[in-house]
Amino acid sequence: MAGVCAPVTIVTAAAQDGTPHGTTVSAFASLSLRPPMVTVALDRSSTVLGLILAAGRFGVNVLGRAQDDLALTFARRGADRFAGVPWHVDHGLPCLEEAPSWLVCRLAQTVEGGDHLLLLGMVTHARTVTAAPLVYGHRTFGTHSSFARRPRRAISDHVDALRR
Repeated sequence: MAGVCAPVTIVTAAAQDGTPHGTTVSAFASLSLRPPMVTVALDRSSTVLGLILAAGRFGVNVLGRAQDDLALTFARRGADRFAGVPWHVDHGLPCLEEAPSWLVCRLAQTVEGGDHLLLLGMVTHARTVTAAPLVYGHRTFGTHSSFARRPRRAISDHVDALRR
């Protein structure tokens, strides 16, 4: 599976005292448009998973192509991952200020998945800007090659063009 490209995200949660927690996750995908849902898979031993299960909500920061340093920072164990990283609280969850996309999710369901737990999240708030995505494949960070070479029109522009 190392050759399968995956989006790179940082999933966040807050402890009861407001302390931010986050971890790098590449097991993330869109699940449903109506209602808006995403999936995230977390290792059963993850501290962030325990906080999400207790609070019933989580945040997803979808990273852009030049943010591999953030991905590595939040993948490290035992470090203060938020030290020196610009972030703020949004909808009660830690949001990384420089992430191109931000999702606030209510935990809708969990599904057993071996050593991971698959979280089905109902998206209750979303913010995004157009940016080249950070992807991970063959144990290397990169971006979508076509996106990096040419400007992209918004999906709404394509829909409008098809209607004409």
